[in-house]
Amino acid sequence: MSFETFPTPDAAAEAAAAAIVAQLTPPGPKHIVVTGGRTPGHAYDQLAATDLDWSRVTITLSDERFVDPTADESNEKLVRQRLLQGHAAAAKFVPLKGHGATPEADADAADAAIRALAPFDVVMLGMGDDGHIGSLFPSTPHVAELLSPTAEAAVVGIDVAAITPFVPRISLTGRVLLDAKLIVALISGDTKRAVVERVLKDPDFAPPISAAIRQTKAPVRVFWSPAV
Repeated sequence: MSFETFPTPDAAAEAAAAAIVAQLTPPGPKHIVVTGGRTPGHAYDQLAATDLDWSRVTITLSDERFVDPTADESNEKLVRQRLLQGHAAAAKFVPLKGHGATPEADADAADAAIRALAPFDVVMLGMGDDGHIGSLFPSTPHVAELLSPTAEAAVVGIDVAAITPFVPRISLTGRVLLDAKLIVALISGDTKRAVVERVLKDPDFAPPISAAIRQTKAPVRVFWSPAV
């Protein structure tokens, strides 16, 4: 794992975008996972402005809130507004939120499509202050099993979110989050830096991000900046 520090969130986002572009540039179909939240927006702006053959790129999400895709809380809305623009509008998008009555129903409906995309060329992750990735929280039942590279399902419904917004979620599992040619984690702030540093030093400390550091065979690049 490499831990790369930058003076500002924008600088970290630009470096993360450049790393993703490098993975997408070689010819052939490319499949990537992106994340929601506040941190990746500038990285998505950079990607959208990059002139490459986006028509061969398929994009999906690490996780989604169980809300309408037009809601402000929707990760899909963020991706459509910030990433699927400009050159990148030609990319294919595979949503996690469907028309199911429950997160579990939507997860079941998306499972086969997500499995078909793995192994991913890039998995982009954010991380919470509690070390969660996707919508797999330390308090999620059976979280260690869900984070495992051999998790039974590729996509699962999460009934209880540990952070705001407190809505049910849909999340990829370790089966696909850890099955990548490159994992890019974009984080900011001293609290998140301390979580990663403790994972590296303390083998008994195992928040969800530890799976992306200890269990994957993929190269992992963490792009960190101080919080604004």
